[in-house]
Amino acid sequence: MDSWVRFNAQSQAKERVIRAAQYACTLLGYTLKKGGAAAELHKTISQLEAHMSLTRKLLRLGNSVEALEAAKRAIHLSDSVLRLCLTISHLNKAMYFACDNVLWAGKTGLISKLDQQKWSQRSFRYYLFALILNLTRDVYELRLLLESEERYRASKSPPSPYPSTTLPADSLSSSSSSPAAPATITLPVMSAWLSRRLHLLGMVLYNNPPLLLDLLKNSCDIFIPLDRLGIYPTGQGFVGACGLASSILSILTIINPWLKLKP
Repeated sequence: MDSWVRFNAQSQAKERVIRAAQYACTLLGYTLKKGGAAAELHKTISQLEAHMSLTRKLLRLGNSVEALEAAKRAIHLSDSVLRLCLTISHLNKAMYFACDNVLWAGKTGLISKLDQQKWSQRSFRYYLFALILNLTRDVYELRLLLESEERYRASKSPPSPYPSTTLPADSLSSSSSSPAAPATITLPVMSAWLSRRLHLLGMVLYNNPPLLLDLLKNSCDIFIPLDRLGIYPTGQGFVGACGLASSILSILTIINPWLKLKP
């Protein structure tokens, strides 16, 4: 109950719930259209989606200030890669929210004759840049964890029973007489190496749920601006599914703050 009270008290949580409903409508509208549903029903779903989008823009008014404050905190991080990625990401988010606020004013009639298409494209560009930097941060932290886990295993475990990635000298000498031999020897070596890397990757992500959730959330989100900007069109159905999935993951991090990746 305490978690629910804390969740309900946050405007960000409300925005995430409306976002989930909005992308659920996107997915539902695509499904109805493909299923040949009545045009009136599809129009109603589209209008509901538009109203939810406008409500979300209202709830995000002033978020630029919060993003700028986050950038000011990130600039003091000791790790140079995290400092660069997070600072620029928050600055891009601030610009994204500012463009979104202007777009909200245009949609509500507060700013007349606003080129909504131009401002929407500009907003999604800033959103895309922020997501690219967030994914870069996720990959960087994942690499650090993988290297740390490898060092730990190397110090605690006996020598690996798997074959070395270096081919024996006799196999190299025989390569001139048998061209297929190196490929025959290298394939099991590469297969074993890939199996070990995948197992290590799975273990690291399993032991670090915040990083796993953030990586999944950003990976889902990035398809939204890619589609809206026409860089990589995926269609309404895929965008709706990705938006719904990332919204649910965001709600999980709000209900359980320990699942939020820090800093």
